[in-house]
Amino acid sequence: MIPGQIVISKMGRDKGKSMVVIAVDGEFAYLADGKLRKLDRPKKKKAKHIQPTNTIVDMASHSGRALQDADIRKYLALFNQSG
Repeated sequence: MIPGQIVISKMGRDKGKSMVVIAVDGEFAYLADGKLRKLDRPKKKKAKHIQPTNTIVDMASHSGRALQDADIRKYLALFNQSG
């Protein structure tokens, strides 16, 4: 897993939800969906409890501003429509 990768939760209350990896720390990934789990408070989840996808989100600055929750929601909506 790498930051910016879209993953799908396999366990827990958020099972089946798609999220974006914000950071990786050992066996844990920090995930955000832009709604319930925002960038300022990402979900800490073990790597074995998430299913990685081949889709990577550009986490660089957007139009001179940092990545925001609205950007994550937009990327996840596009991902969910295509898959």
